[in-house]
Amino acid sequence: MADHAPRRTLITNGWVVTGDPALGTTTGCDVLIEDNLIAAVGPGLGHDGAEVIDATGMIVLPGLVDTHKHTWQSAVRHRCTGLDLRSYFGEMFGRLGPRYRPEDVYAGTLLGALSAIDAGTTTLMDWSHVQNSPEHSDQAIAALRDAGIRAVFGHGWPLVDLPAWIDRSERPHTDDVRRIRRDLLPDDGALVTLQLAARGPELSTLDVTGRDLGMARDLGIRTSIHMGCGPEYGAVGAIAQLDRAGLLGPDLTFVHCSESSDDEFAMIAASGASVALAPQHEQGLPGIGHTPIDRVRAFGVTAGLSSDTETFGAADLFTQLRVGLAAHRNQLAEGRSRFADRLSPFGVHEAFAMATRGGAAALGLGAQVGSLTPGKRADVVLVRATDVNLFPVTDPVAALVSSAHPGNVDTVLIDGVVRKRAGSFVGDGLDRARELALVSHHHLLGS
Repeated sequence: MADHAPRRTLITNGWVVTGDPALGTTTGCDVLIEDNLIAAVGPGLGHDGAEVIDATGMIVLPGLVDTHKHTWQSAVRHRCTGLDLRSYFGEMFGRLGPRYRPEDVYAGTLLGALSAIDAGTTTLMDWSHVQNSPEHSDQAIAALRDAGIRAVFGHGWPLVDLPAWIDRSERPHTDDVRRIRRDLLPDDGALVTLQLAARGPELSTLDVTGRDLGMARDLGIRTSIHMGCGPEYGAVGAIAQLDRAGLLGPDLTFVHCSESSDDEFAMIAASGASVALAPQHEQGLPGIGHTPIDRVRAFGVTAGLSSDTETFGAADLFTQLRVGLAAHRNQLAEGRSRFADRLSPFGVHEAFAMATRGGAAALGLGAQVGSLTPGKRADVVLVRATDVNLFPVTDPVAALVSSAHPGNVDTVLIDGVVRKRAGSFVGDGLDRARELALVSHHHLLGS
């Protein structure tokens, strides 16, 4: 039982897109927040003792959920926009990765997390495969906490002695993840939680993968693995290997899956596993393969969207929504999908669900975030519907998916705390992040 009066915030008179099919979308609606939870959604809610945020002329929506981002790379943004997938691997993992110091991981992660908040992303899966030392991991976690974002820290592998870690590796995942689980991230209800960012059978042996998954399951954490990212990796049939070994399960999220087989998508669906898509990167970074939204839909796979890496693409999920929507619609319209005859048109509401409920479910956080449902965490975003690129709004979801950008994001609350207000960050965290990122940028790129 609480020993204090709850902190109350009332968001009033907004065009509320709850993201909850049972609650729908309502104009002139209020959202009541008590401490870090959504207490009620509806018109005319009382505001005694509450801080009032006037949402007149704004769209109120659940915070967006980014299911996979290499946040540590954000201080060398746009470095790889002209590269293909193999060249990106060589630049970021082979050449620059070993140069990363703990302070570089902190700077990139802080900047990337703040960029996410700025764009209305309130939950971020930080896919941090730069574990060159325990201090690198500690600094990534510290940056996520300092940013104030809801984050899943994905513990990966070192980028020093890289071939031994990713070329049919027989090395088990570094045991430091056990220290992190014990000492830093023991609470699955905290703002920053832990998952395993694993190599899987494409980079390590199946035996090692089995042991890594066993460790994650022993620690009670989920696992995310890149799969089918390009024809070479798709040919490995790694998901099928996991299926034959009895290792598939609902605690797994697979990233990209562009070149995974149809049979493997059926296995994903049957096991309850999920998929994290990054349409801008899948469509634009040569070598990955097309974004497999058609197969996600055809097989009924739970899927979320992600921003992947800012060395190639944008930090915001609005971009991922538009690229994914356009790519999938074009694929169906031109008959380039084997499943075109069994798929209904792909609409803005379905796309929006991938960036909210779908992403939350893919990260195992569906009971906490992804919709403005009473009882869920108070991760709420206000977008100015009066901005010139959105006004007048016919359908708020259509406006968000087809035209919104980070500059339209007025206010962001995470766990009931205002992190962005009236278009600006609360506090001086962004200035500090810029300073640290610039130092790191010069160190890494030698300029």
